[in-house]
Amino acid sequence: MKIDHYKNIELEKITDPKTKGVTKRVLISPKDGAPNFTMRMFHVETGGYTFHHSHDFEHEVFITEGKGLVISENGSTPVEKGFSVLIEPGEIHQIKNTGETELTFLCLIPNQK
Repeated sequence: MKIDHYKNIELEKITDPKTKGVTKRVLISPKDGAPNFTMRMFHVETGGYTFHHSHDFEHEVFITEGKGLVISENGSTPVEKGFSVLIEPGEIHQIKNTGETELTFLCLIPNQK
């Protein structure tokens, strides 16, 4: 079992040039003994965004703070604290912070084997 506070985990800057103002913490991963899933926490500064991308696996997002848009091929959907999002395999997506404060979200992905 691993129990920790998120602030104790290293904050990593996302350096991809297609991303603006995004950092993340890897809260739980195979390094912690998790056999199936990795849990990450992303922080997106005001006006920041992740890049348009897709994966060959599903992942789940839970908005913990702030307001933003989830952008897909089907358009943009406003989200805020308390919203959950299922991103299906192959679905192109992006998350933008449209609020006045930091947007934070949890993102769960299957471990890559």
